[in-house]
Amino acid sequence: MTRPRFMCEGARPFTRRDFLIATLGAGAAFGFSGVAATAMDHTATDRVPPPAAVDLRFEPTVWFSIDGNGIVTVNIIRAEMGQHVGTALARILADELEADWDKVRIIHVDTDPKWGLMVTGGSWSTWQTWPVFSHAGAAGRIVLIEEGAKLLGVSTADCAARAGAVVAGSRSIAYGDIVKRGNLDRRYTPEELDKLPIKPASERRLVGKPVAALDVPEKTNGTARYGIDAKVAGMVYGRPKIPPTRNGSKVNSFDDSRARKVRGYIKTIVIDDPSDTVPGWVMVIAESYPAAIRAADLITVNWTPGPGATVSEKNILDHAVQQIGRADSGVLLDTGSADTAAAFRAAKSTLEQTYTTATVLHFQLEPLNALAFEKDGIFEIHTGNQWQSLILPTLAKALDRPQTSIVLRTYRVGGGFGRRLNGDYAVPAALAAKALSRPVKMVLTRSDDARFDSVRSPSVQTLRMAFGEDGQVTAMEHAAAAGWPTQIMAAFFMPKGKGGAPYDPFAISGADHWYEVGAQKVRAISNDLANSTFRPGWLRSVGPGWTNWAVESFIDEAAHHTKTDPVAFRLRLLTAEGRNAGSAPNSVGGAHRQAEVVRRAAARAGWGAALPPDTGLGLATSFGQERDMPTWSACAARVRVDRQTGVVTVEKLTIVIDAGTIVDPGSARAQIEGGALWGLSMALYEGTVFENGQVKDTNLNTYTPLRIGDVPDMDISFVESTEVPVGLGEPATTIVGPAIANAIFVAVGARLRHIPITPEAVRLGISNKG
Repeated sequence: MTRPRFMCEGARPFTRRDFLIATLGAGAAFGFSGVAATAMDHTATDRVPPPAAVDLRFEPTVWFSIDGNGIVTVNIIRAEMGQHVGTALARILADELEADWDKVRIIHVDTDPKWGLMVTGGSWSTWQTWPVFSHAGAAGRIVLIEEGAKLLGVSTADCAARAGAVVAGSRSIAYGDIVKRGNLDRRYTPEELDKLPIKPASERRLVGKPVAALDVPEKTNGTARYGIDAKVAGMVYGRPKIPPTRNGSKVNSFDDSRARKVRGYIKTIVIDDPSDTVPGWVMVIAESYPAAIRAADLITVNWTPGPGATVSEKNILDHAVQQIGRADSGVLLDTGSADTAAAFRAAKSTLEQTYTTATVLHFQLEPLNALAFEKDGIFEIHTGNQWQSLILPTLAKALDRPQTSIVLRTYRVGGGFGRRLNGDYAVPAALAAKALSRPVKMVLTRSDDARFDSVRSPSVQTLRMAFGEDGQVTAMEHAAAAGWPTQIMAAFFMPKGKGGAPYDPFAISGADHWYEVGAQKVRAISNDLANSTFRPGWLRSVGPGWTNWAVESFIDEAAHHTKTDPVAFRLRLLTAEGRNAGSAPNSVGGAHRQAEVVRRAAARAGWGAALPPDTGLGLATSFGQERDMPTWSACAARVRVDRQTGVVTVEKLTIVIDAGTIVDPGSARAQIEGGALWGLSMALYEGTVFENGQVKDTNLNTYTPLRIGDVPDMDISFVESTEVPVGLGEPATTIVGPAIANAIFVAVGARLRHIPITPEAVRLGISNKG
């Protein structure tokens, strides 16, 4: 068969759009033409709409505007990473505004102080934006009704807003006409916006309803622009030489004699970084990216490595065990009564176990990249980023210029998952551009990306529980030691624990659970060896990815210790009393809502029914990321274990979620599916270790995430609710791993306390049981 020719002599490069058009055209032969036509008929929605015939614009807040054609443009400060965040957030505002959805457009904006904190992470986007956009939309609706009533010559009380128009009986006037003809000079202060009433849930017409996603057309017709697509005239390409340690490496010399033979090679520069973000970096510059790759492979660098050059995964975990063993290490969280000693002294029985997790890489599809240059006194950084507000001060320090003279241009993100919260990759591109006085586009190879990753730290956790008469829980202690990403990259973001010492919430969230366990002590410990060896990162669900692994595995062990059914044991502890009662506005109902998702998941999964040999059903539950925005979640995992090979097959995941109001049902389901499958991947398939200060696995030949053939059946349901919408991006990631481990125990009696769970570990667990 003749291979397709994507490029011929003298032709322009074959673009992603060309590929999609060719693919869609070919798809017609397989019955996909209807879908393709639908996608291609839409225009890109992230572009600024053409100006109205009359250059008028109604802009009561910074968050949206309406032009003379009735086009509503919503400004989105959250990064688009495939989660359709613009569609979800725009519908909040458009619902309150009573806009015509067909006339709604979204813009993902560049950095500007007027937007305030620009961050996309922590499952915060919808939760934080809900009150802001609800009130902004309400403000627009109120003003439009008032002005529409004047233009119609009727009382405001006789008017209502519907589908982009003000209606009074049989008469109406479109929003665009009000903008053209009305006197719309009203502006609202933040204080005024907060006081505006919003619609009751019964009157919502877009929130929670099926509507067309605004960002799908651009992704299917090839017009979406990702950071890796950025280009400007005269730019050159850079590929770094990654030093032997993440911290403290120094360049002694380099030899580029062999690289000079590569066509297109320009030069090699040692990055001088005042911000100490990329110490020891050498940047190879070439006219093309292939030339930069080839040249970099031919250059030798002599480094003096930093202190982490000999550190292994075992060193990091052993250090954590030693830290946990010191009773005075770490920071205590405020969990009410932490006087657990008396309860343990008086206990009829006690239980103690230690749980560990391996280093995890992000491995997002789009490798890290940044294009940097100065233009008209402004230093522009073109890249995808999740926390623009965090990296701007670092860039200012690195470039030695005011932060106000630096702008991050917004692009789509081909996978973030927390890696692009740390915008460190913008720094070397900017410094290379400054050194060369010309635009530099830096792109990391897959292996470069893995070695430069802000990994999810390995962790060690020890949990203890005290029991009184009849197996009643009287006390619980939880100590967790891991690298602290927030301590390293955003110390200002750390709250205070008991005694006033700061702690990283993203390394301990989830441990402060909603179970009633009597006296409770939670100790967060910063693994300083981890912090100095690598730059710990935020990875989807962050702390709860390991804390919930320990909590829900341990709760299951406690249930078996007391000879209690694991579901019944959990329900007995989810009493919603005292600090676990919940409060308005975000946690109304408290632990009672967590108990409800446990009951529903168990019932839907057939809890208690007979199962085939070597098959088990295990359950785990969580409140998601943080106590002040709980997403009540439960998962029942059905697994089959091959006793001979130790291979675990996950047959089905049954997941029930109570996230309050579901703003975007399709995206919500996708978020739960994606999070659950990553949780499954980290439980059974993916993970790496440190060897000599570097991650062992740097590409997908040895780093092996979940493959599509291993995806189980999934039953996902949501509890109907009108409560405040909370986060959906991360909670499902945390409940799958412990549910699988608990199911393995039911199936073959092997208790696994480390993830990823390997076949070897399962076989060993079977042989050692009892």
